[in-house]
Amino acid sequence: MSELQIALICIGAALSIGLAGLGAGIGIGNIGNAACQGLARNPEVQPKLMVFMILGMALAESIAIYGLVVSLILLYANPLMG
Repeated sequence: MSELQIALICIGAALSIGLAGLGAGIGIGNIGNAACQGLARNPEVQPKLMVFMILGMALAESIAIYGLVVSLILLYANPLMG
């Protein structure tokens, strides 16, 4: 395996976790913003809003975990590096 292929695999791994983390951060920020606006407009819906907010944050965070898994597969379980 050439050094160029190893370098491209490392760049791909860095991009996968970086972009997944960026997307998760933006998604969680949008969820938090919407939850704060919703509570400011109608404080009585706080219990229902918290459930949906936590669910949305968990789904957004799972995207970052998928990016981490992809980067770890590229770095450590790559069949091309055999």
